[in-house]
Amino acid sequence: MKRLLLLLALGAATACGDSEPRPLGVMTLNMRYDNPEDGPDNWRFRRERIAGLIRTRKPDLLGTQELLANQFDDLRAALPDYRAVGVGREDGVRAGEFNAVFFRDGTFDLLDSGTFWLSEEPGRAGSKGWDGACERLATWVVLRRGSDGREFLFINTHLDHEGETARREGVALLRQRIDSLRGDRPVILTGDFNAEPDSPVIAHVGEDGFLRDARLTAAERSGPAWSFSDFGRIPEAERPLLDYIFIGGSIRAVRCEVLPDTLGGGYLSDHAPVAATLEFNR
Repeated sequence: MKRLLLLLALGAATACGDSEPRPLGVMTLNMRYDNPEDGPDNWRFRRERIAGLIRTRKPDLLGTQELLANQFDDLRAALPDYRAVGVGREDGVRAGEFNAVFFRDGTFDLLDSGTFWLSEEPGRAGSKGWDGACERLATWVVLRRGSDGREFLFINTHLDHEGETARREGVALLRQRIDSLRGDRPVILTGDFNAEPDSPVIAHVGEDGFLRDARLTAAERSGPAWSFSDFGRIPEAERPLLDYIFIGGSIRAVRCEVLPDTLGGGYLSDHAPVAATLEFNR
C-alpha cells in the first residue's frame, strides 16, 4: 500500500512537471485622447469597438496610452472583469492623459504599484522632462498570478513625440527604475515609444540585452510592420511602428501580433493594437 501511494505521488509530481506552461496574454494600445475635432473618429464612436476587442481577445494585461479621465472611467465600466491602475499626468490624480494598466481581476494579486514621471524630478506630479513637449509618465504594477504564484513587474509608458533628449533620458530612467523595482522578477514593458525599430531610442531600450522586443523574438509573428496610421491618413508604405512589448528575465514570447486598427467598419484608434502571447520559463 505504501509503495502504491509513493508511485501515485511520483506520478502526480511528474505530471505537474511535464504540464505545459500557462500563457500570458498582453496587449498595448494608444487609444487616442478624446478630441472633439476627430469627428467620426471621436472617442464616443470608438469606445465600444475598443471594449469589444478587449472582451473578445481577453488579454490578461493591457497597457493603455492617452486615456483622459472620462475615457478611463468608460473603460473601467465596460470591462468589469479588469482592475485598473493609473493617474492623470498633469496632477497625478485626474488631470491629463493616463497611461493606465488594466489586469484581469481574480487572476492576479496586486503586490505593489506606482507612477513616476519621465523627467529630472520623477516623483513630482506634472513635471515635464528635458526638451519634452508634454508631461510623460510610467505606470507600474507588481503582480502575482494566483494559479502558479508567478510574480512579475509590468510597466507601461508613453515617450515624448518631439523631444529627442526626453526620449533618450526617458528610456534611461525606465531602465533604472526597472532595475530597482523588479528584484529577480521577469519584466514586461509596454508603450508608445514614438520611435521606430531602427532608432537609437529603441536600441537604447535593449542595449544591455536584458529587455527584448517580443515582436523580434517571438516564434510566431503576424500583422503589418506598422502600428500608426493616423486614422488611415498616412499611406500604408509610410506608416511607422511606434508601439512595443518588451520582455526581460525568465519570460519568452510565443507569438506577437500587430492587430488591425479597424473593427466593425470603423477605426479603433489612430494606432493599431499590439498583442503578445508570453510564457514564463520553467
